[in-house]
Amino acid sequence: MTRIMSCRMSGIRTLALTFAFTFIALAASLPLVSAHEYKLGDLHIDHPWARATPGAAKVGGGYLTVTNNGTEADRLVSGSATFADKVEFHEMKTDGGTMVMRPVEGGIEVPAGETVELKPGGLHVMFMGLSEQLVEGEKRKVTLTFEKAGDVEVEFSVDKIGAKEPGGMEHDHGKMGYGTMNHDAEGHESMDHSGHGKSN
Repeated sequence: MTRIMSCRMSGIRTLALTFAFTFIALAASLPLVSAHEYKLGDLHIDHPWARATPGAAKVGGGYLTVTNNGTEADRLVSGSATFADKVEFHEMKTDGGTMVMRPVEGGIEVPAGETVELKPGGLHVMFMGLSEQLVEGEKRKVTLTFEKAGDVEVEFSVDKIGAKEPGGMEHDHGKMGYGTMNHDAEGHESMDHSGHGKSN
């Protein structure tokens, strides 16, 4: 009787372990994409976020990371949002000692096998003609369009005004040349936009 019970318990343990390993295998085979990561074909879009906008600001900034796991380059060419008249892609550069912001003509290339980061002080999304202010703690839906992969709707988490990184992960970027740059709507209004509307 004892031997029979032992065999039954052993069988139950074996069955339980089989189910556990099967579950782990299935979980491992699924795309590991969290609520704030998005997959579009070979593209992986990580943590879109935006800065809250002050007062009656008409522009806002957005940021994200795009990784191209494919064998062909793609390009982020356009975007749209219900809370803005236009979604554009801009870049900040130092020109003759002056920090200037200019639209990126033709969109942002994402080379095969590489990651492109849109962040304060570099490439970024601009929400032009805001119809509503971006409020800290909100999530705002934006449609991004890639030349080859197509459209994907993502949510931008709105962080505090002037945030340098999402979720309060602040670091001193002063040595990188843009630590003191105010890139919220007010900073945008005072920026040199000599390149806007001109081809490079």
